[in-house]
Amino acid sequence: MLTIRLSRIGKPKKPFYRLIISEKAKDPFGSHLEILGTYNPFSKELIAEKDRVEYWLNRGAKMSPTVNNLLIDKKIIEGKKVKASSSGKKEVVKEKAEETKVEVKEEKTEKKRLKMNENNK
Repeated sequence: MLTIRLSRIGKPKKPFYRLIISEKAKDPFGSHLEILGTYNPFSKELIAEKDRVEYWLNRGAKMSPTVNNLLIDKKIIEGKKVKASSSGKKEVVKEKAEETKVEVKEEKTEKKRLKMNENNK
């Protein structure tokens, strides 16, 4: 499946991205079918070839969530933004950790109560 995504170029600590189209399974730093534009995160400048982006989308190419949001911001395409980060996983892990802490505390208090009852008998 073809994907439109960002490929990082530039110097260390000075990122600059190419907007490329390539196979989803391929490394974004390797070969690509076409360069569709560039993105500078410091100036928030996106230069994209609108007609080529639309051409590839009509051919069935998908976009990464970040590219989708950038193109919507710059009004190159229309649609809804997609959540690009997966912060929900951390919240689920935190909730599970808190649940286990509560369970452990409950078990400890139960053991203490049982010991006190045995000592009192």
